Amino acid sequence: MAPIQIRPIERADKSAWLPLWQAYLAFYQQTLSDEVTDGLFERLLSDGFHDGLVAEQDGKLVGFVHFLEHASTWSLTPTCYLEDLYVDSTQRGGGVGRKLIEAVYAAAEQSGCSNVYWHTHDHNTVARQLYDRVGILSNFVRYEKRKWEDSV
Repeated sequence: MAPIQIRPIERADKSAWLPLWQAYLAFYQQTLSDEVTDGLFERLLSDGFHDGLVAEQDGKLVGFVHFLEHASTWSLTPTCYLEDLYVDSTQRGGGVGRKLIEAVYAAAEQSGCSNVYWHTHDHNTVARQLYDRVGILSNFVRYEKRKWEDSV
């Protein structure tokens, strides 16, 4: 078996990336329109705001990571948000997730970011085993409000 290669996402990856993206959304019990998915893919390729990397082994995509850098009110340097990370279920535990995270760390360092952060569900125990080894669990609690929800 060939080693895992981490590289920037390319237009030709869409048909292999899409089933991984759909599996990622299913894990988080989310459904997005084709328009949103297509828009994301285009941003990963071209906008300079979102970045995407893929993990490839033996010519097959086995994972992806999406991330973005942004300004911070707590630092003069940018910070990096690791927004989406997914590894094919048949490849978990083999180092793919770690390599994708380390690639984001390298990109963030090269861009002068002060840190990398991400969120996951508390029930995501398999991924959290990796996250506990490559990051530090923060004390922050996340709140959100969608624009179409009424205020309480």
